[in-house]
Amino acid sequence: MRNRDMSDSSQICPCNSGLVYGHCCERYHSSESKAPTAVALMRSRYSAYVLGEIEYLVATTLPASRGPNLKADYQETQKSIEWIGLEVLQTSQGGEGDKIGKVEFRATYLQAGQKSIHHEYSRFRRHAGNWCYMDGKITDTRG
Repeated sequence: MRNRDMSDSSQICPCNSGLVYGHCCERYHSSESKAPTAVALMRSRYSAYVLGEIEYLVATTLPASRGPNLKADYQETQKSIEWIGLEVLQTSQGGEGDKIGKVEFRATYLQAGQKSIHHEYSRFRRHAGNWCYMDGKITDTRG
């Protein structure tokens, strides 16, 4: 189930890039192209959470970081959380020529009617030439 209907790819992308979905994260979700930077991958993963693109979330998690219940965990999150905003705070490395990258971001969400903020310091690494989410240090706060 998707939180938002993006069947019209001319809508603004959920990742808050200011671009329309069809010219932003949709190309990554549809496998038309791969995210060129760690921050592009992080934004596309956020959009995947918003839109319920569970297979994309699994595929873009570093294989060594995939636990046995990863897909079920993503599905459970999808059922209980509505993502409503993204703010990228800072990045380190993660460029087109890098092998590792870090992205700090805040994602605002609603859960059981309560507004909260997911604040994460994410680490990314290239695997087989593609950016993958490795892990992150997370702090959540009630809004």
